[in-house]
Amino acid sequence: MIFAAGLGTRLKPLTDHMPKALVSVGGEPLLKRVIFRLKDAGIERIVINVHHFSEMILDYLKENHNFDMDIRISDESSMLLETGGGIKKAAPLFDKEQPVLIHNCDILSNVDLAQFYDFHGTAAATLLVSERKTKRYLVFDKDMKLVGWTNIETGDVKSPYTEVKEELAKGVEMVGAHLSTPNYQLYAFSGIHSFSPKLFPLMESYPKKFPIMDFYLQNCGKVEIKGYLKKDLKLMDVGKQETLAEAEKFLSEL
Repeated sequence: MIFAAGLGTRLKPLTDHMPKALVSVGGEPLLKRVIFRLKDAGIERIVINVHHFSEMILDYLKENHNFDMDIRISDESSMLLETGGGIKKAAPLFDKEQPVLIHNCDILSNVDLAQFYDFHGTAAATLLVSERKTKRYLVFDKDMKLVGWTNIETGDVKSPYTEVKEELAKGVEMVGAHLSTPNYQLYAFSGIHSFSPKLFPLMESYPKKFPIMDFYLQNCGKVEIKGYLKKDLKLMDVGKQETLAEAEKFLSEL
């Protein structure tokens, strides 16, 4: 599934006239770049959610004959559902027996998507993470099971585990290239993850609109949500004007 429904407010004024997914980087729309990355990884069916300038995305796909792929549209034109709500609405379009690879339309990276997808195994979800410096981190135990989230600037912590909250409250330190505590390690989320359809029953009580990360954090004590660490990750979020200018150089480095 490609998330392409966002308003792209950080890319204004470009997105006053087009969806973020069709913004060009290195001569090709972001959406096309992600579609071909998925195609190269062996993906055969893609679900794309649309909202902002949705007709432009539909026309673009039609003009290109869906790039000879099975592409299905989850239409959020009437209401933007955020990431969790977007996955929930798209449920009927997925294969109920296979995990779903989720990819933001504005991410460029050197990730081997086929290898990442195969790693999923029996987990309920797998999150691609790295040692990138940020303010907000996901927290994992020694087995790379998700146990929480923290903002190291504000000290905010989200976790279903009291012991995680207590340990993080004592502070974190740099160990090697990443932050950690005696029992937990902190990594940055990449915006790429895989999601098992067995999670849909847990979504039934959720509203139409909600963030997927909140869902993961609220349910990581009930199901296994794993982290997949890529230490040599090269990734760029092309969601801002300043990164858009750097993206072509980044592509050449990849």
